[in-house]
This record gives sequence, C-alpha cells and structure tokens, in this order.
Amino acid sequence: MPTSMPIVAGTNALPVAPAGFVNEAPEQVEDEEIIPLTAEQAQALRLRQPMVSPWWVVGAQAVVGVLVVLAAWLITGKSVAAVSAACGAAAVVVPAALFARGMTGRFASANAGAAVLSFFVWELVKIVVTVGMLFAAQHWVVGLSWLAMLLGLIVTIKVYWLGLAFTRKSGSVLGKTLNGKSN
Repeated sequence: MPTSMPIVAGTNALPVAPAGFVNEAPEQVEDEEIIPLTAEQAQALRLRQPMVSPWWVVGAQAVVGVLVVLAAWLITGKSVAAVSAACGAAAVVVPAALFARGMTGRFASANAGAAVLSFFVWELVKIVVTVGMLFAAQHWVVGLSWLAMLLGLIVTIKVYWLGLAFTRKSGSVLGKTLNGKSN
C-alpha cells in the first residue's frame, strides 16, 4: 500500500482518497438512466447495422491472398516468391476459416457462456495453427522467401479492417440514441 495515502483508523483500515478525489462507493455514483430498446427499436437497429459475416471476411482474405501471390510472382518473376506469399496468406486464411466455422457452430450459439468459451478455444486454435503453418513453411518451401511470406501474411491479415469499413456507423434508432436521449 502506498505510504502517501493516509489510512482511516478502525477495524477496516481503508485508504482515504487523496485531496480532490471523491471517495464514493460504486453504488453511490449516479449514472444516467439506461432505457432499454423496444422491440421495434431493436429491429430497426438490426436492419440499419447488419453484421458482417465471418465467412465474407474469410472469402475476402482468400481473394486478397491470391492477389498478393500474383503480385509477388509478377514483381519478382520467381515462383518461390509466389509460393512463399501463398504460405503467408494461407497462414491467415486457413486459421480464420477454422475460427469462423467454430464460432458459427451450434455449440457457440447455445448460450452466452458457451459463446465465450467457444471464442477463446477457437482463438487459441487459430493462433496455434497460424504459428504451426509459419514454422512448417520453412520445411515445405525450398528457398523460402521470408519477405514474401511475411508480406503475404501482413497484407492478408489486414482484410479484417475491410470488415470494419463495411459496417455502418452507429446512430439513432427511431429518433433516439442508444442511451435513450433525443437527437
């Protein structure tokens, strides 16, 4: 415990807030009233802000991966650079496909607890498969171009940002913001 904070004497010795800070319990802090959405507002929100499918992102990553492979081949004129770039792109696309499959399965949508567990399990699978594919690439490809492989990996993984670009901005629902205040 820092020595600069005075201690309140008593059986439950607690530090006192420094000067200028309010020492309040969380339940004493007044928050804005949270107004839940009505069914109509929730439906309008879903229509205005549709979710981006994880399969769309995986497909876009595959297309970008193919473009990176073609660019590597056209720029260098060497097939080993194209194969190296393909290994980098595959180290993104294959684990992302496994993750999307796991997250869209029945177990992941059973309940909130299962969804959280499923997320962490499939994220771990994704990381392990990615690292495994990158290590295996040095044995699969004779004369592996690390630069081409890393470029394939980095450019392909940046497709996640395209998914964010295609989602709509948050706004009002039936004339009210999500916290219930009027615009």
